[in-house]
Amino acid sequence: MKAVHQVHQHSRHSVLYGQKTIAFSLLYCERKTMEIAVHPDNTVVVKAPVQSDIALIEKKIRQRARWILKQLNYFKQFVPKTPARCYVNGETHLYLGKQYRLKLVKGSENSVKLSRGFFHVTSRDELTSETARRLLHQWYLEKARLQFAASMDRCWQKMGRLGIDTMNKPMLAVPSTPPRLSIKRMHKRWGSLSGKGTVTLNTDLIRAPQACIDYVVTHELCHLQYHHHSSEFYRLLDTVMPDWKEIKHTLELCMV
Repeated sequence: MKAVHQVHQHSRHSVLYGQKTIAFSLLYCERKTMEIAVHPDNTVVVKAPVQSDIALIEKKIRQRARWILKQLNYFKQFVPKTPARCYVNGETHLYLGKQYRLKLVKGSENSVKLSRGFFHVTSRDELTSETARRLLHQWYLEKARLQFAASMDRCWQKMGRLGIDTMNKPMLAVPSTPPRLSIKRMHKRWGSLSGKGTVTLNTDLIRAPQACIDYVVTHELCHLQYHHHSSEFYRLLDTVMPDWKEIKHTLELCMV
C-alpha cells in the first residue's frame, strides 16, 4: 500500500536556465525525497519534503532542466494547432492533409460529400454554422474510425514484420493482436497510451496526412515496449519509422 503524503503548501515558482524560464508548482509534502514531474498539459510539478530549502529546490530544477525542457517540447508536439473555424461558405477545412472549401446547400437529406475540392454539406434543417459544424464533425468521426483502424493495422503489421529492434532484442513483448483503439477529441495531445494498453487518437488527427496518422500510431505503439522517452524508445522509433522527424515536422506545419 502506498503512503498518503499530506500536502502542506502549494505555490508557484520559476527558475532561469540559459534563456529559458521554467515555471513550476511547488508542493511541500510529508515525504523524504523530491519528485519532479512534467505533465501533458505542459505543467511542471515539484513535490518536496516539508523542510526543503527553496534554493536547494531551484538547484535541483536546474540540474534536471534539460530533461524538463525535453519533456515539455515532446508534449507540445501533440497540442492541436488548428485555429477555430466559423463553418461558413468558402471556408477551408482539412481532410488527410488536403484543403477543401465548404459549400453549404439546403437539401432533402443531411450529408457531407467530397467533390472537386469542396465539402458539400447538405442539410434538411436551417443552414446555420452550428448545423454545418455538427454535420462535418460527425463526418470526420466516421472517417476517423475507418482511417485510424487502417493505420493501426498497417503500423502493427509493419512492427511485426521487423521483429527485432537495433538492440537485437524481441521488439514487441505484447499480444499478437493490435491494442484496443479509442477515438475522442483531445485538447492537449494527438495520441496517448493508457496503462491498460489502449491507444487513444484525437479525432482532429483525421485532418492530417496519412503519414502523420501513422507516425502518431507508431509512436504510441513503441510505448508498449518502452513507456518513457528513453534512448531505447527513440532507437526503436528510428528503426520502425526512420523518417519520423520529418513526418512530425509535417504534422506541426500542416495543422497550424
